[in-house]
Amino acid sequence: MHTHGTETPVNAPSAEIPMTAHKTQAPTTDRSAELFEQAREVLAGGVSRNTLLRAPHPIYAERASGCRIVDVDGVERIDFANNMAALIHGHSHPAVTAAVTAQLEHGTAYTMATRAEIDYALQLRRRAPGFEKMRFMNSGTEAVMAAMKASRAYTGRHKIAKVEGTYHGGYDYAEVSQAPAPHNWGPAERPASVPLAKGTPESVLQEVVVLPYNDPEAAVAVLNEHRGEIACVVLDLMPHRLGLIPAKDAYVVALRDWTREDGALLVLDEVITFRTEVGGMQTRYGVSPDLTAMGKVIGGGLPVGALAGRAEVMEVFSAGAGGPRLPQSGTFSANPLTITAGAAAMKLYDAEAVARMNRLGTLARARIEEAIAVAGAPASVTGAGSMFRIHMKAEAPTDYRSSYPSAEEKALLSHFVDGLYDHGVMAIHTGAGALSTPMDEAVIDQLADAVLASLRKL
Repeated sequence: MHTHGTETPVNAPSAEIPMTAHKTQAPTTDRSAELFEQAREVLAGGVSRNTLLRAPHPIYAERASGCRIVDVDGVERIDFANNMAALIHGHSHPAVTAAVTAQLEHGTAYTMATRAEIDYALQLRRRAPGFEKMRFMNSGTEAVMAAMKASRAYTGRHKIAKVEGTYHGGYDYAEVSQAPAPHNWGPAERPASVPLAKGTPESVLQEVVVLPYNDPEAAVAVLNEHRGEIACVVLDLMPHRLGLIPAKDAYVVALRDWTREDGALLVLDEVITFRTEVGGMQTRYGVSPDLTAMGKVIGGGLPVGALAGRAEVMEVFSAGAGGPRLPQSGTFSANPLTITAGAAAMKLYDAEAVARMNRLGTLARARIEEAIAVAGAPASVTGAGSMFRIHMKAEAPTDYRSSYPSAEEKALLSHFVDGLYDHGVMAIHTGAGALSTPMDEAVIDQLADAVLASLRKL
């Protein structure tokens, strides 16, 4: 793989924290192993996020700046994980850091509203026509949960419909059929409602209708069996856990038309995909949902969630004579640190920055495809915008079932991701990656070289 030149990053940090005395080869010490032994004494499972687990132990971070991160053993890597796609400007962006530092001097959270919350809501509302009103919360999980509960409060119905194999956070109803397997997932045209966590009540499974992905006719047939019962259909336009496969236009139109006709709400989960366009991926499809759940990049690196949508629907949160139809609060919801960080980050992530990131994403997927061809490996790549996902499958998957890895493919993917780490690139454990604005074409070349080297070792 060779270098194709560089493109100057837009809105990138003017300077990075010096990454002195770092290594890209294997460390001579293993402080991460020592820390994990300590962690297992006080943390259940040794971590507070299972996505950090990797054999033989998690890697512990020391510092990060721009698109590079250094672990406690001094090994530097290019960060394509970006905290599970949450960091659009990478690490320690000077503008975001300065804004948060200034707010720190005035306090971190109050039992009072702030002007910053109003200003940021107005800023986000200008990005998408359907964002008439919104509420801030603390995570994408909370945003999706609030969307489901708001849909029930607005429609008076109780069932939720979602797509098989999609992740929508840690709410019981959102977890149904997040990770079904061949032995329990049922017919392709009528997927079963499968629990994720042991102990999930049977009543939860009965309230969740599971839809096949990217098959409009089959999805509508399932929905028709529950007419008048469904509060909302929840859809991610490019679900990560499903395979980072963009939804077909016809599929989105079918779900939008069905919800309008039936009186159900269409909820878009843009927690990850909001980075793909100024107004989120919904603007790419030209669809205006009733509600949109957001998180990740809109927090500027701090915990965040937001729910936006039609004013009429969002009124369920407003106090009336008998109180709100949906009481919702949170001690740290709309805290000024998160709001300040988010506002600074999204101001920088304007149309020019989004377009540049999407061009780099297209380049990254092309270079990965080139590396796969050169290696002659049974692999493929999916994604759109500023994201990619590499599969240990010769043909790119089209839905959850075709993306489901065999035991051999799962082992190969684990070895492949380990190989990326060994060659100075950090990726999400699923083989996915998310770009950040400090990156340029030279960084994409390094990614392609690491992909090629890792594939050749399989």
